[in-house]
Amino acid sequence: MNNVCLVGRLTKDPELRHTANDTAVCNFTLAVDRRFKSEGQPKADFINIVAWSKFAEFVGKYFVKGLQVSVVGRIQTRSWEGEDGKRRYATEVVAEQLGFADAKRDNQPSGQQEEEIDDSDIPF
Repeated sequence: MNNVCLVGRLTKDPELRHTANDTAVCNFTLAVDRRFKSEGQPKADFINIVAWSKFAEFVGKYFVKGLQVSVVGRIQTRSWEGEDGKRRYATEVVAEQLGFADAKRDNQPSGQQEEEIDDSDIPF
């Protein structure tokens, strides 16, 4: 079974794009704290996430750098040939469920506006 559950903070604002057939796709990176920290080792892992369609539109609209979110999805690997002719590989999590994990604060992270959310906008 390929199932991943993560809680972390966005390292930068998500990048929302559209494919040639106008399907929304959004990429972002989560900094996920490690449970056990060893001296000289990183304290977090940086996980690449991709969201498609309605999830991508939601992420592009409501997620900003520094926001703590939860992601449930599956790990996907892909490969392609780079401009230099070498094979490139990527491993990422394809989001299937997304949610807010931050407690509501008076000081929103920069760029985040408090906004009334219409339930029909949320794809889950």
